[in-house]
Amino acid sequence: MADQKEYLSKEKYVELEKELDHLKKVVRREVAENLEYAKGLGDLSENAEYQEARANQASTEERIAKLENILKNAEIMTIHHSNVISIGSTVHVKKEGDSKNRIYQIVGSEESDMATGKISLRSPMGQALQGKEKGDTFVLNTPAGKVNYTILEIE
Repeated sequence: MADQKEYLSKEKYVELEKELDHLKKVVRREVAENLEYAKGLGDLSENAEYQEARANQASTEERIAKLENILKNAEIMTIHHSNVISIGSTVHVKKEGDSKNRIYQIVGSEESDMATGKISLRSPMGQALQGKEKGDTFVLNTPAGKVNYTILEIE
């Protein structure tokens, strides 16, 4: 796993810590119990319960490792007001030919959620917005072609 800096809000950091704690203290025990039960059912080569328990164990351990890496490399972002767009900025943009303004908050990849307007710093839109100022325009390459945007406001 790459040790890449992960930007998180304090709330998301706490949420991930709780998830990690739950996985280590509760889910690991449940997976181990299911594994022991499945082993008792007999021939492991044809034991579907055992195979499923092993798959659950692998996915649980993978998630634990991912969370530990994220938390180890986390940098808590702060909401700030600036004239230049960066992590934590809330940005009002207008798509050329669209009458409706869109509002996005630039967040780390673990918090991105388009439904709530949170876009990852690493997404194409997040990268295009990075370092821009109010009034700037930029072009975003989309599957439907190039789209022009204007930055209306930065919070």
